[in-house]
Amino acid sequence: MSRIGKKPIEIPSGVEVKIEGNAVAVKGQKGELKKEFRPNIFISIEDEKIILKPKDGLVQTKKLWGTYRTLIGNMVEGVVKGYEKKLEIRGIGYKAEKQGDSLVFRLGFSHPVTVKPESGINFSIEKNIIVISGIDKEKVGAETAKIRALKKPDPYKGKGIAYFGEVIKLKPGKKVATGAGAAGTAK
Repeated sequence: MSRIGKKPIEIPSGVEVKIEGNAVAVKGQKGELKKEFRPNIFISIEDEKIILKPKDGLVQTKKLWGTYRTLIGNMVEGVVKGYEKKLEIRGIGYKAEKQGDSLVFRLGFSHPVTVKPESGINFSIEKNIIVISGIDKEKVGAETAKIRALKKPDPYKGKGIAYFGEVIKLKPGKKVATGAGAAGTAK
């Protein structure tokens, strides 16, 4: 039995949930999300709560039970509060600026890199902090990872694009050999 799957999802006031076959549509103040699910999980609404139950006892179905409950819970939370992730640009000469909806990065390449947002995703910049926001948690996370992959933090100097608050353990550089055992010393 799935501990997560058994928990019902509370439907907050102002949120409208429709279940049509295997599709779940959630509409709230911030927008509307719709997702298609496999038919092995029975999804219903009872007393302002979304309830999920497996239709059969297969191992695969039990694995999907908790996953689907979490996905639907994220949809409900997204249309009420929304999601946001922050990235931090570290390094001299690295910067980002907003042009229309897109972001233009200068990351030490021979050319600027332009990133256009997916539908439902918004960008904002405050000094060296980039804020990616939207109502779909999956899209926000994917867009954040795509931007971070442009210039991952360097393990030697820490320069690049990192998640806000991410601690990068720096590697020591090459060590210079000194002393009596160093190469090139003659007797």
